[in-house]
Amino acid sequence: MAAMNYKCISELDPKLSNPMLVGIIIGKTDIKHSPARKDARVDRLLFSFTIKDSPDFFINVLALGSDRYINTMFNSYNIGDVVTIENPLVAIKDLEKEERFCPTTPSPYRLILSEFYSQVHLCVDMVTKDRLLPLIHIPVKDSKDFYNLGDIQACGNNLDGSFINILAAVKGIGEMKLFQKSDGCPGQRMEVKLFDELVSSFSLVCWDREAIKQVQTSVCKGAVIFIADAKITFDSFRNGMTATVNSKTIITVNPDTQEAGLLYRYAAEMLKSGALEQDDMPLESITAVYTVAQLKEKSQESPEPVYGITISFITGFNLDSSFSKVIKTRCTNCKFQVTEGMQYCSNQLCPGKGQVFSSTTGFDLLMDLSDRTGTLQCNLRSPVADAMLGCTTEQFTRLTETDRSALKWKFLLETSKTYVKMFRSTRTKSGFRAVVLSCSLVDTDEATQHTSAQLNED
Repeated sequence: MAAMNYKCISELDPKLSNPMLVGIIIGKTDIKHSPARKDARVDRLLFSFTIKDSPDFFINVLALGSDRYINTMFNSYNIGDVVTIENPLVAIKDLEKEERFCPTTPSPYRLILSEFYSQVHLCVDMVTKDRLLPLIHIPVKDSKDFYNLGDIQACGNNLDGSFINILAAVKGIGEMKLFQKSDGCPGQRMEVKLFDELVSSFSLVCWDREAIKQVQTSVCKGAVIFIADAKITFDSFRNGMTATVNSKTIITVNPDTQEAGLLYRYAAEMLKSGALEQDDMPLESITAVYTVAQLKEKSQESPEPVYGITISFITGFNLDSSFSKVIKTRCTNCKFQVTEGMQYCSNQLCPGKGQVFSSTTGFDLLMDLSDRTGTLQCNLRSPVADAMLGCTTEQFTRLTETDRSALKWKFLLETSKTYVKMFRSTRTKSGFRAVVLSCSLVDTDEATQHTSAQLNED
């Protein structure tokens, strides 16, 4: 199908007969229900997506129809796909609804897909695809029209409820958390931590599955993103401002702009230095002593990480497992686990792609802490593990099996003072994950003192 047959978005008009156009999908919403106009008992499904065919022109597309039609189309096309659309209805857009619920577009129209007359399929014209694919990295707003994170914090409540553009780098991506809405329907939530030269951590919250999917598949630590029309609100729980992805938002990953290039170089330096990993609370600031049960309870109640000290017995320690289970190698750039000796990172989203590959090797242990209230399984990793064991991974691999067993029993069933970071996790059966920040053995007097304090609090 020749590219000359395509109509440009800028040329669209309601009077056109059987228009055909091509564009790259730059945004997509979740499926929603809509009652049919003629019969409210008939349930229709709908979702919308946004396509772009030039640096300056993009348009919203509404797909509306039966369950089968909508679900098939929804599951067939994703952000980043180049699609051909045949015979859509070119309609004048409802400005009020468009401004409230859809990305703001330069076109006065929107496209409506009919289940019986319109067709959508992946573009097979390679020349056209190669022309359109770079558009995914061009923001839909002026590249200079954005707030940095310092500006947002400085403005504070003055921005509450506003829709603004943000340019920031990704510090970390949280896990998707599932919950039940008040109407009984399933819901989901994922938090992305952002940073820039002025602010070390800022929260971006995603509620829609499509937004979460885009972040999970296209974004990695250290990536730069341009967020068009993020909603800014004051979070009383955090006592600060947060950003939320909504149906108006378009996220551009690794935008091709001068401003993004400067931020990307800064983010790469921070990632390489390991500074992005150093966001835990200083040990001297952690003073609360908890039982195992209290730590579990607090981690389930709080959306933020919980820090605490526990005085407990070490009842499990997998030091005598095979080396591959206790020592792991990870990519320096993205922390993705790789096989030792590999000369590249297998993570397709690694920000170090095309650069000289480097990796780090460290302990990755499991340790069980137990007291009178229960048992907590924790992750113990380098460099905390090195300090606790008194040896490096290289020294550990030279130990005999007898030496490793002796090292294990130096700690097993002994009383320890452990600083723990607890946070929610959907990847574990318990619903939370515990990470050891520091661990040392304590004598009977210190253990008794802390245990008495816990009993008094109970």
